[in-house]
This record gives sequence, structure tokens and C-alpha cells, in this order.
Amino acid sequence: MELKEYPDAEMMMMDIADMLASELRAALAGHDHASLAVPGGSTPGPIFDSLCATHLDWSRVHVMLTDERWVPEDHERSNTRLVRQRLLTDRAAEAKYIPLYLPADQPEDRLAEIEESLKPELPLSVLVLGMGSDMHTASIFPGADRLEDALTGDDLVVPMRAPGAPEPRVTLSAKVLRDAMSTHIVITGSEKREALERARTLKPQEAPVAAVLRDAVVHWAES
Repeated sequence: MELKEYPDAEMMMMDIADMLASELRAALAGHDHASLAVPGGSTPGPIFDSLCATHLDWSRVHVMLTDERWVPEDHERSNTRLVRQRLLTDRAAEAKYIPLYLPADQPEDRLAEIEESLKPELPLSVLVLGMGSDMHTASIFPGADRLEDALTGDDLVVPMRAPGAPEPRVTLSAKVLRDAMSTHIVITGSEKREALERARTLKPQEAPVAAVLRDAVVHWAES
């Protein structure tokens, strides 16, 4: 694991956007398309704001989420909604979006289709992850119903239900996350820095983020 510390979050977000753009250009130089997987939530928004205006061949970039809540795209808790508002705009509006949600009552109803759509995107060219103070990443939560499947199974995507999560979720598996060509984890604040240090000493069953720390660059700023 490589840890990069920044004097403030604004500088960190701009620096990460520059890194992602550079890595996407490198991936496009050697392949017909590049795949970019990003988290939902509020933290990556400023990264998206900078990245979406970057000059690169966005028509050959395929964007997906690392995890999604099982709600329609127009729902206020949809991660897709954030990505469409903050990333798939400006120059990045030309990018292709690969959804983890398809209309159905339960994730299991459309899981095979979702997994099939992901196969051409793997291994991921560039992966961006967040981490919760409980040391979860993507929607791989401690105590989730299919935690072991997500950590050690061969499935590309796993439906997940966890304590404190109001709706079912779909998450990329640890196998997919570990196989990414480049991995960035973005955290802010002292609480998450302390959680990161704990995760380095724990097993993935206790701290799921530990499953992807070895080859990741972790970016941290106090605020």
C-alpha cells in the first residue's frame, strides 16, 4: 500500500483527477477502450467535477460504479444519479455507462445480465474506491449476508444486504477489485485515517477494505 497525504482535500481531489486522466490516457493508448469504476457518495464529487472537463477520448471510456443501491436511477439515494450529474457531463458526457442496476424488484432478478455486461470491461483499467469508518469498501460490509461470497467467490458482482443498509445493493466482488490495473482509495478525516490503520492489521472478514489494500494508492487529507 502507498499512502499519499495532502495538505487539504481540495488539492487532493484535483491531484487525483489529474492522475485518473493520465491513467485513462495510458490505457487508451494500448486498448480500444478503458474501463473506469468509481464509488458513489459525496466524497468523490469534486474529483468528478474536475475529471469530466479533461481532454481525452471519452467516447472510448466505459464508466461504471463499484456498487449501487437497488433503487431507480432517479431515486435520491441512487449512486447512478450522482455519477450522471457530476461525472457523465461536460466532455465526459461521451463516455459509455455500464449500469449495476436494472429495473426489477430484487438484484437477483437481473444479476446474470449485469454480470454479462461487465465481462468485456475486465480487468478494470482504473478503479477508485472509498472506505467507510466501519472499514467497508464498495458495498462489501462487515456482517453482510454474503460477505464471504464477495471476498472469496468467483462471481463478478454480488447482491448484498447489510445491517444499517436500507435497501439491497449490488457490489463488484473483491476478485474484480483486486484485478484492477490501477487502484485508488480516497478518504478524508481523522476517523477514516484511524480506520485505515486498523484495517492494515485485520483480516478482510473484519475489515473488507483490507482485501484491496496491498496494491492500492490511498489518498488522504484531514479535511
